[in-house]
Amino acid sequence: MDVAAGWDEDDATVTRKTTGPATVENDMTPMIDVTFQLITFFMFVLNFSEAEQDERIQLPASQLAKPAEGVLETPITMQLTATGGVLYAGEIVPVDQITTPLRREREIIVAAGKDPKQATVIVRADGRASTGDVQQVIRACQEEGFERFALRAHYEPE
Repeated sequence: MDVAAGWDEDDATVTRKTTGPATVENDMTPMIDVTFQLITFFMFVLNFSEAEQDERIQLPASQLAKPAEGVLETPITMQLTATGGVLYAGEIVPVDQITTPLRREREIIVAAGKDPKQATVIVRADGRASTGDVQQVIRACQEEGFERFALRAHYEPE
């Protein structure tokens, strides 16, 4: 509260006049500091490689599986379901119709000035999926000009 003190000449007493409510300023620096520390913490902890995963796909277990080495420049994720479909861009596409989405992917890569041969197709096949379906997806990718493949499995130690 701002207070103005003045002398009343007749009574020789001090009178006080209030000029309005008091203002309180909060120092936001600690709050901002904690906020940035939390953002930094979650950036380190969050695994962005799991963003393309779907819980409907149960990867086969393997003792030979190893984590991905580094970040892939142009990844294309193909997820085969147990029923023979390919989960691509949130939709289930039959295996025999996967060439149309692959053709679109290739066109997007070429339009970006990149070579489709340098793109990596990540195949995440459900453990119950048919081996023939996996081979058919890889063959369709090769027909569209993709040459690099990464097969995913769940690591299960002995």
